Amino acid sequence: MKRAGNLIEEIQDINNLYWAYYKARRGKAGNSDAMHYAKNLHENIHALREQIISGNVSVGNYHYFTIRDPKVRLICAAAFEERVLHHALMNVCHKYFERHMIYDTYATRIDKGIYAALDKAQAAMLKYDYAGKLDFKKYFNTISHDILKEKLRRMYKDKRLLSIFDKIIDSYETLENRGIPIGNLTSQYFANFYLSEMDHYAKEVLRIPVYIRYMDDILVFEHDKSALKNHLSNLRKMASEKLNLTFKPFIIIQYCQGLSFLGYKLYRHKCILNSTSRKRFAAKINLYDKRLQENLWDETVFLNHITPLLAFARYGYTRQFRLSCLQCK
Repeated sequence: MKRAGNLIEEIQDINNLYWAYYKARRGKAGNSDAMHYAKNLHENIHALREQIISGNVSVGNYHYFTIRDPKVRLICAAAFEERVLHHALMNVCHKYFERHMIYDTYATRIDKGIYAALDKAQAAMLKYDYAGKLDFKKYFNTISHDILKEKLRRMYKDKRLLSIFDKIIDSYETLENRGIPIGNLTSQYFANFYLSEMDHYAKEVLRIPVYIRYMDDILVFEHDKSALKNHLSNLRKMASEKLNLTFKPFIIIQYCQGLSFLGYKLYRHKCILNSTSRKRFAAKINLYDKRLQENLWDETVFLNHITPLLAFARYGYTRQFRLSCLQCK
């Protein structure tokens, strides 16, 4: 595939930078950093433009905090001006990352997402007898900087763009030359792209009939159990040798047990929230209501948070559960 070049001209275009700013502030208009940036918006946008043109971008100004949702994760939030930079980059680069994705990769993509992945998985359960579930050990923390940079150089030839990507990648590590921060927009793209080679291997070399990936959560479907085991073993070997990653022990599932995936428990003819998601839903309902009652949030902020939460619960058969949570208020 031909490498993309001369993209810095599009990225530094003033219209693209303003678009990036409005995307970065979406849902964060009341954030103090966003408000501070907006006070001198035109000067900040032009300063960012000069940084992009020169390649001397300011990166690595992270704010760290821990969440338990349900796993304990260290979230790395970039400064607002860096988030504007990330959006400016991905406004232009999105389509080039997209070209490398197979159809059944569902994270960080337009018209994909969690619910499309769940629909695909439930449809596969009606046709195939077995599913294999794969997950990596500390995926974001173990991505190799060197391998990621090499992959980006196969896709882009613009040296200024690659230099900016390198600076963003090198601004964070968990081990030497490893790890990208959970929380960055660029990290979502890099992490999704990093596994695209494995996606193509799964579909084009192993010819797995149904392969579904949502970031680092992977499902593989087959009629034959031994064939499924071979697929999973080959994927594990490829991930180790080519990507320097380690899978957790894989799981082979028969559907009477239900198939846990992306916070849900799937069966052939129904879908419910798993126990962890139920606990999270109830806890968040209580937290959001408390913030509204204490005037920490206005109704707009409350609705912005609770609408996707209700949509997540509504996908499963949870009407009675949602009503019981809401009636506890």
